[in-house]
Amino acid sequence: MSAAIKSHLVGLLTQALARVAPQYPASIIALERPKQAAHGDWACNVAMQLARELRRNPRELAQALIAGLPASPWLDQAELAGPGFINLRLKAAAKLDALGMVHAAGARYGRADAGRSRPILVEFVSANPTGPLHVGHGRQAALGDAISALLEAQGWKVTREFYYNDAGAQIDNLALSVQARAREQGGEAVTFPESGYHGEYIRDIAAGYLARNGDPADLAAVRRFAVAALRHEQDQDLKAFGVKFDNYYLESSLYTEGKVEATVRALIASGKTYEQDGALWLRTTDYGDDKDRVMRKSDGSHTYFVPDVAYHIAKWQRGFAHAVNVQGSDHYGTVARVRAGLQALGAATGARIPRDYPYYVLHKMVTVIKGGEEVKLSKRAGSYVTVRDLIDEVGRDAVRFFLVSRKADTEFVFDIDLAKSQTEDNPVYYVQYAHARICSVLAQWGGNPQALPAAGLASLTLQRELALAQRLGEFPEMVAEAAREFAPHMVAFYLRELAGEFHSYYNAERILVADGELKLARLTLILAVRQVLHNGLALLGVSAPEKM
Repeated sequence: MSAAIKSHLVGLLTQALARVAPQYPASIIALERPKQAAHGDWACNVAMQLARELRRNPRELAQALIAGLPASPWLDQAELAGPGFINLRLKAAAKLDALGMVHAAGARYGRADAGRSRPILVEFVSANPTGPLHVGHGRQAALGDAISALLEAQGWKVTREFYYNDAGAQIDNLALSVQARAREQGGEAVTFPESGYHGEYIRDIAAGYLARNGDPADLAAVRRFAVAALRHEQDQDLKAFGVKFDNYYLESSLYTEGKVEATVRALIASGKTYEQDGALWLRTTDYGDDKDRVMRKSDGSHTYFVPDVAYHIAKWQRGFAHAVNVQGSDHYGTVARVRAGLQALGAATGARIPRDYPYYVLHKMVTVIKGGEEVKLSKRAGSYVTVRDLIDEVGRDAVRFFLVSRKADTEFVFDIDLAKSQTEDNPVYYVQYAHARICSVLAQWGGNPQALPAAGLASLTLQRELALAQRLGEFPEMVAEAAREFAPHMVAFYLRELAGEFHSYYNAERILVADGELKLARLTLILAVRQVLHNGLALLGVSAPEKM
């Protein structure tokens, strides 16, 4: 049901409430979908909410509200149910109203202007350039790109950003690992670094370095070459995944441009730091952290959350008053520290940084199984499954759809066999097949789809037809909620349900019937279904094939 018709129903109940209990605001009225279709299209429990305060029987109050409802071209019937529910049944025309909206908007159906072109930065993947992207990075890429698409659909001006952690101990370990393998390949006997990286890709990078006549003794040169090689590989992985970034931000630039030191000085000036045991501490407990945190260790080096604070101050200074970070759940501990640092800086500088800035979407791990058993290793990475392995195995569409098909904060089991199957149990196949099936019917018909929206819809009277139309009407509100909640899994759920309803309808009824009016009406309906399937898949970065 479209938002306009839902708003219309709320308006009817508001008028009834004004007659029965004018002292209460319309804001208390809420509509919910009944769990069983037999209970109507929408239900309202306002009578049960107010019964105690009004000292009236809830069923009697509900009946009074029903009696106070004005006449409506969309409402067919209002019924009293249970302890005081008001069940609302819509006329067929109200449900079919969504079809005209779908055809009028086309590819823009589901879009809105809630963002009002305000800038928002979505940071995701942000992998250390120390190895190929693993499946966890793949989940981040799928989530971050889909969240960005949802925000764009709601009128936000989105910048997709990748933060390269190209500074720190992990890069030192990378350089030492490549140097050791290069020396090995040159015939030297070496002791491999205790914290080194062991994948075959390290040998490949070392061989590439030597092929360019690189001197393995020049650790700085090895470091530059290794980081560049892995950045290129990660870029290729992201290209294969269909993910593009607007900006790449280097951690190293925070040091070379003096932003880290400037952040430390500003935090000291804020009065929220203190010296203890030779280290510099930040009073993060003043901002909800469970204990204060070290900023600068006794050896003079900074802890890892200090550049994070500097980076997020840079985000704010670049004009991003709204920012979303998509990261693994292992970053949970950094949330309070980064926000505490930002609050301390904000208090010192007068910047009004919200307490929940930036907003975090933390995802849990992905387990990959094949043949019922966990797949733990990549032949090349050596210690984990890479996102390229999955793309090569099951295809980009399946990987993207699967990795956003559950809430980010739930662990996910990626079943390779399921992702490759052509059954209704495979959600991406099931949704794409619905789109291809509609394309096939339209091809069999052979007419001009652009002329269909002018067809009359009065002959669409079956419950399955009306339910499909009603489901299409829910799409814009679902997209808006998914964007507000940074929850692309809601789109995946919706598409699965829409595809299921379409397949059930297709299997039960013929579309290309002899009755010309009914045939055109049904073609108009499934054309709208095709459009919404296409729009929803596009939000997830998944293709909508015409043939399968």
